[in-house]
Amino acid sequence: MELIDQAGAVLTRLLDERRSELLALVLAVVAVSWSTSWRWTRTVVTIAHEGGHAIVAVLAGRGLTGIRLHADTSGLTVSTGAPAGPGLVLTFLGGYPAPGLLGLGGAVLVAADRAEWALWIALVLLAATLVHVRNLFGVVSVVATGALVAGVAFGGSPRLQDGFAAALVWFLLLGGLRAVRELQRSRGRGRRGASDADMLARLTGVAGGMWAGLFWLISGVAVITAAWVLLG
Repeated sequence: MELIDQAGAVLTRLLDERRSELLALVLAVVAVSWSTSWRWTRTVVTIAHEGGHAIVAVLAGRGLTGIRLHADTSGLTVSTGAPAGPGLVLTFLGGYPAPGLLGLGGAVLVAADRAEWALWIALVLLAATLVHVRNLFGVVSVVATGALVAGVAFGGSPRLQDGFAAALVWFLLLGGLRAVRELQRSRGRGRRGASDADMLARLTGVAGGMWAGLFWLISGVAVITAAWVLLG
């Protein structure tokens, strides 16, 4: 009985200490798993996805022509440079892992009690994305997302900032996983040709399914690591 009481006390203390992180996780799970909410919020994952393409393209020395975000939650990042080679491969590789890696970085900041830093970094990245967006829907989407983050960063209490940042982190992590699942399901239905995995297959000769598996691996490791950081 004493051992059970001690275990119960530890569990209660853990729940008290991690209440905001657990609530943020629940909200993110609902947002990602419920089709209606996912339809409205998936564009945030698309912004992160296309931002990943853009950042890697610039780091790889390619010219960034523009980013387009569409109402069906798809997106397109156009860069200039060599029509093949490592730079283009890295650019196509940068999309699907981006939401999970951004979420993992945010998780480290939230766990270190630096949620406000995570929000400010998000605002900087959104502003950099906005500069390169080339269509009206994309501008509205990025501005709306930025306005929400800015409202919490500027006017939110520390507790609200912590909870919002944690929810955003979990949403990017789980949303990144769902986006990879959607890619795999789309390819399984024969809709191949223009996806990042298929473009990587053409550029490298490695099967598209292998690239999709790599997206799964990176996104999954990001979720597990973030869970350990936030809840461990």
